[in-house]
Amino acid sequence: MTRTIAEINARIKSGKVVVVTAEELIDRVEEGGIRKAAREVDVVTTGTMGPMCSSGAYFNLGQGKPKMKLGGGKATLNDVPVYTGLAAGDFIIGAGALPETDPRNMIYPGRFPYGGGHVIEDLAAGKDLPFIAHAYGTDCYPRKELAVQVNIRDFNQAILFNPRNLYQNYNVAVNLSDRLIYTYMGILKPDLGNANYCSAGQLSPLLKDPFFRTLGIGTRVFLGGGVGYIAWWGTQHNTAVETDERGVPAAPAGTAALIGDLKQMSPKWLKGASFTGYGATLAVGVGVPIPILNEDVCRYAALKDRDLTTRVVDYSRDYPQGRSAVLARVSYEELKSGTIRVQKREVPTASLSSYPRAREIAEILKGWIAKGDFFLTERVAEFPGPGSGYTYRPLKERPIGGE
Repeated sequence: MTRTIAEINARIKSGKVVVVTAEELIDRVEEGGIRKAAREVDVVTTGTMGPMCSSGAYFNLGQGKPKMKLGGGKATLNDVPVYTGLAAGDFIIGAGALPETDPRNMIYPGRFPYGGGHVIEDLAAGKDLPFIAHAYGTDCYPRKELAVQVNIRDFNQAILFNPRNLYQNYNVAVNLSDRLIYTYMGILKPDLGNANYCSAGQLSPLLKDPFFRTLGIGTRVFLGGGVGYIAWWGTQHNTAVETDERGVPAAPAGTAALIGDLKQMSPKWLKGASFTGYGATLAVGVGVPIPILNEDVCRYAALKDRDLTTRVVDYSRDYPQGRSAVLARVSYEELKSGTIRVQKREVPTASLSSYPRAREIAEILKGWIAKGDFFLTERVAEFPGPGSGYTYRPLKERPIGGE
């Protein structure tokens, strides 16, 4: 059995498409097997919502009178610095940007109550925010100062652009030390006091197409409550990681860069987040449709939490020192049960991503497709996959001025 994306889109247009969530596909496969499910189902929807630090947005602000060159100057949006080194009217904000007045970890552990991710959420919510800029002035852009209220409607373009989202699997973080530590995986209690993870497991987009057989550059997705696209493979994309017996990555692996119109998006699916002792970020809601082109695609899309495994890593010593020690391997079924076993101890677990929100995203995307409001796209280029040799390389430190 094979089908094409063009054939699926024709079924969407005719109202005859069969679309199910990844959870529903699991049920279908358990009841009737892979072959029957693959014949019956056209599209499977996935979803995830969790903190995705490598996120941000870029904007174009129209010129006032007189005109002003932002490039080379300094600017803040609601007191959070933005990067202006692009052009006269363009700037970028990153999810991890912090106000200059934030004490960071000088008062340890820092609270990081507001940062770039919160600015993006506020803009998506339609709030008015102060924009203050200082420039050096030129003959064609003489203005040197600007202080105005801006709303997302005031920008010519407001584009969410996230260089690294949708991590394909990720570490479970624990703490083997004798003190509390503060990390991007949350607060970790001493002596294996807790274990934090961040994945939707059986709903997670890149785990349901682990070899990138259907998704790639140009894939249309649910992004932040609106429609977005996969723009490229993401930073730190890594195809050379340990895998399970099916070849599915069992460690942090592939990633995707995502882009979409921020003006379409909702603060429900873009949430500024604060990590005590670490910094600010943005929680992003993403859903990816998987076209069931053949039985093999269906087989991987139907993998359950018990089939998907990841590794447990110590974030007190091993992770910060760049050591790759693995304390245990656990399934997402074990993680979602509330406890895992590490070094002969029962350790309570908690997820940084929201499974109920992931489920809701998959249902929303399913509804869009079923109603004919969302069509699939043909990817214009594939991602580097297993065997491509595309790997994450740690920094090779070379002294400045040295040999």
